[in-house]
Amino acid sequence: MSNKQKLELTWIGKDKRPKLEPRILLENPELSYHAKQRVSADDQFDNKLIFGDNLLALKALEQDYAGKVKCVFIDPPYNTGSAFTHYDDGVEHSIWLSLMRDRLEIIRALLADDGSLWITIDDNEAHYLKVLCDEIFGRGNFVANVVWQKRTSPDIRSTIGAGHDHLLIFAKKIDIFKNIVKKIPKTDSQIKAYKNPDNDPRGVWASSDYTAQGFRPNQMYTIRTPSGIEYTPPTGTCWKNIESVFLTLVEEGRIWFGKDGKSMPRRKTYLRESEGQNAWTWWTNAEVGHNQEAKKEINAIFGVQNTFETPKPERLLQRIIYISTNPNDLVLDSFAGSGTTGAVAHKMGRRWIMIELGEHCHTHIIPRLKKVIDDEDPGGISKAVNWQGGGGFRYYSLAPSLLEQDRWGNWVVNKNYNPAMLAEALCKLEGFTYAPSDSQWWNHGYSSEQDFIYVTTQNLSHQQLEELSAEVGGDRSLLVCCAAFRGKADAFSNLTLKKIPKMVLSRCEWAHDDYSLNVANLPMAQPEPERATQKQTHPKPANTAQNDLFGEI
Repeated sequence: MSNKQKLELTWIGKDKRPKLEPRILLENPELSYHAKQRVSADDQFDNKLIFGDNLLALKALEQDYAGKVKCVFIDPPYNTGSAFTHYDDGVEHSIWLSLMRDRLEIIRALLADDGSLWITIDDNEAHYLKVLCDEIFGRGNFVANVVWQKRTSPDIRSTIGAGHDHLLIFAKKIDIFKNIVKKIPKTDSQIKAYKNPDNDPRGVWASSDYTAQGFRPNQMYTIRTPSGIEYTPPTGTCWKNIESVFLTLVEEGRIWFGKDGKSMPRRKTYLRESEGQNAWTWWTNAEVGHNQEAKKEINAIFGVQNTFETPKPERLLQRIIYISTNPNDLVLDSFAGSGTTGAVAHKMGRRWIMIELGEHCHTHIIPRLKKVIDDEDPGGISKAVNWQGGGGFRYYSLAPSLLEQDRWGNWVVNKNYNPAMLAEALCKLEGFTYAPSDSQWWNHGYSSEQDFIYVTTQNLSHQQLEELSAEVGGDRSLLVCCAAFRGKADAFSNLTLKKIPKMVLSRCEWAHDDYSLNVANLPMAQPEPERATQKQTHPKPANTAQNDLFGEI
């Protein structure tokens, strides 16, 4: 194969991409929640819980959060064909790949340069998902495939019971990410392994083999123990350091030859100097929890009758967030499920954004977060991090589509949009930051220090435009979005005139509210012309290209 050829994963419908509408977010103060008082100076209040389709919600976040998210954890539906209480987890394979691709591309844009993506998945789609992520993130940015031991015993219903899930990890830019990855703290059992048999004044220590694989001439020398026994490196190995370094370590008392001074040398590592240990790709349930532990955590909050089918244990999220972030960093979960990511991030002093479409956003996530904020959740990692409550979150929903069809089939501005919503929506569509000025009535947002936008549903006369141009001045430019205007569009050099809604008609799939990974929400196939009388029963992919919605304008 030529080096110029590129391996790609192909599937039916891969070339079909949705034209997503970047919706605005509407806060509902009645569902937002904050602690009654600050517990510490580090309390996080500006967290976001977004209710709505997660692809549209990711698109809504893109403009404001591109390059700002440090860690993304997602636990998407596994596409196993099983019907869960809160998910219809049986989307056909090619549809699942398309819907995941669309989400992953936006997630990559949201990640900071030192950010990382962590995805839990099982064998059914893990290997396809790995290749898909290779395409989007680049194979060189693949970090690891962690194997998480999710069960405590084999599944007797299977020929070979699955005891693990995959945890695929990709970096935005691996050369930067690898510099911020933290070592994980030692466990109690690991700490107990540190001893001090020689009464070393530096305290307890553990020893490690002083040989290394391979052959390096300057690391092939004879070592003589205090009892006079001589050692050379075993076949296929060399000593870990050159001889001068070894002699310095001996002088400093950092080499152990056994109690009788006859053993092969071992390097001493002191507990007080240890920063922890590097994570590896095998995460046992003893270290990070398992499915039963996760269900117990949920049951303790909601009761057995309200359990969530597939939660993740808080200890699993704690390790992920600890390794990849620092306090105050931003964590995102676009498949929020029971809200474990937000609960753990909150307890660890990270900012968070969660997105969830299902009704369990209200029945599970909000009550759970309230308990965390009010310090009424003693389970999970609360004791380990000394959680005492505090902070809060804001609840948002996606605004309806900006455009809707009237009774004659014409696309018009949605009647539910007030002037402020319209201005904010057009700012987002045109790439402006929505920031209405208190002093300049025409200034609804900016794209630079000299470029501004004005949104109105009025029909502007030539005189009104002339007065507006004079007020804006010659050293600034203004994009004017209006219902109509009199005169030529280029009559004023500092004004750019566009008509609403004609200016945005071809931009997006308007009034498309559901891109969810749920087979029940997929559109029904349209009958073939020659079979118009036959009933069609097979769903088409959710991202199948639509006919031209707009026609001639």
